[in-house]
Amino acid sequence: MKVRILVRLKPGVLDPQGKAVHHALDGLGFAGVEDVRIGRMIELDVADDTSDEKLKSMCEQLLANMVIEDFAIEHLEPAEAS
Repeated sequence: MKVRILVRLKPGVLDPQGKAVHHALDGLGFAGVEDVRIGRMIELDVADDTSDEKLKSMCEQLLANMVIEDFAIEHLEPAEAS
């Protein structure tokens, strides 16, 4: 199955990359953008029987820095047979 992991900085953690993008958008004339937060997306193809607990463990041990980041797991569609 295909799984998408969304990793974002926790609220209150400074995001210098987001600030730089926000400043650049403002400089390009894109008014109305109040804040920018930068995160990352990780897509995994895993066995269909991979448990949510196992996915959570992957995130906590490697894919996200639990001190400063949160994550969300999204199940997409089952992987196509090869």
